[in-house]
Amino acid sequence: QVTCVEVVEAYVERIREVNPLINAVVKDRFEEALQEAQQVDKLLSEGPGDDYLEEKFPFLGVPFTVKEAFSLHGMPNTSGLVNRRNLIATLDATVVSRLKQAGAIPLGVTNCSELCMWYESSNRVYGRTNNPYDLQKIVGGSSGGEGGVLAAACSVIGVGSDVGGSIRMPAFFNGVFGHKPTTGVVPNDGQFPNARGVRTSFLCTGPMCRYAEDLEPMLRVMAGPGVDKLKLDEKVSLEKIKFHCMDHDGGSVFVSPVDKEILQAQKKVVEHLESELGVQVQRVAIHKMKYSFQIWSAMMSSKDSDGQEAQLFTDLLGDHGKPVWPLWELMKWLVGMSSHTLPAIALGLTEKVMKLNPGGNAKLVSMGKSLQAEMEALLGPDGVLLYPSHPTTAPRHNSPICMPFNFAYTAIFNVLGLPVTQCPLGLSSEGLPLGVQLVAASYNDHLTLAVARYLEKAFGGWVLPGKV
Repeated sequence: QVTCVEVVEAYVERIREVNPLINAVVKDRFEEALQEAQQVDKLLSEGPGDDYLEEKFPFLGVPFTVKEAFSLHGMPNTSGLVNRRNLIATLDATVVSRLKQAGAIPLGVTNCSELCMWYESSNRVYGRTNNPYDLQKIVGGSSGGEGGVLAAACSVIGVGSDVGGSIRMPAFFNGVFGHKPTTGVVPNDGQFPNARGVRTSFLCTGPMCRYAEDLEPMLRVMAGPGVDKLKLDEKVSLEKIKFHCMDHDGGSVFVSPVDKEILQAQKKVVEHLESELGVQVQRVAIHKMKYSFQIWSAMMSSKDSDGQEAQLFTDLLGDHGKPVWPLWELMKWLVGMSSHTLPAIALGLTEKVMKLNPGGNAKLVSMGKSLQAEMEALLGPDGVLLYPSHPTTAPRHNSPICMPFNFAYTAIFNVLGLPVTQCPLGLSSEGLPLGVQLVAASYNDHLTLAVARYLEKAFGGWVLPGKV
């Protein structure tokens, strides 16, 4: 009914209209995208047959965007670091290459936080990205530009990565879907910074999109041969899923209490599942979740099985140059002379403090391992846990610095290696997106994806910003 050129032109037009407000796309490749769209139309007109094309190119002509931390040929790959600002990617990251081979057309790259380690997407290279539902609010991080660009209907699907919630927080704050796959299924190659040592088990690359049905085909393409580890071809009977629900982390002193409206949205999901599917949703209180932030921090800085130290954030900030001294950078920042953001400097300082207590860290790592065993046993082959995506809806710009540990609600599942789908649940009274995390045991991604598709039908999924 429409040509690929018309589709790409429509998205280019939409980005030109909206991006001056949200600053999500930091570098575009519109001319190349339109040329690629012409080639798709040519291929379709010469038609080797739709069935053949659908099998060979499942995303033929579909526009997509990519988090700037991933290399996309000809595009910048700075991760918001000033001393990488002239760096242009000469190759494609593995997942980007796989989506291109599946026929998808990249429109450009989207903003992230400095070095992808903060939950507001703002840096000294590209500035700050604004939430399409309220420009005074954050898009989250680190895949924040991606969350914003999808929410604003400027892209169909997007590539994100997640070591502490960097797919799920932006998906939640922007009312779209995001999936953190089971660890080790989708390759992380071609992003900066990439994980080393123990963190290779925590960093996950995954799909982000407006519609739940796009998550699974994206995951298949992005995982490539790794998809065999998952059970995506298994039919899911929702009535047979054992649902569990937890309202909050048990009251950590480091984290804000969960907003009433987020709790109400989760309660509505529970009521809907019980009345429509006839299932019994089991309330659970997992005591160790209260220590989510401490467990994540300790596991992130622990040695791997070969005794290799985790890479220091201050070394990454220097990016092959001199290591950065966070205290000196803080002094410079106070007089407007630092090329780094305050959250990055604060993280460098925190890292120094963490190193002072190796005994405490070891205890937390073992607590994390026992929590992992507890979760796998609880969820088993057929369990799904409902858990808040974040304690608050999208906060105001800069305010995360006052509540820096709220990302613990997503981060804990990275160190546990579990698959999680973030699912939107309409808007709050302030017009900001609500949502819930759906968690399953390792390699049971098919369960959370099936529940996300069901909840999208029941609760409406993505809502166009400015519609209310």
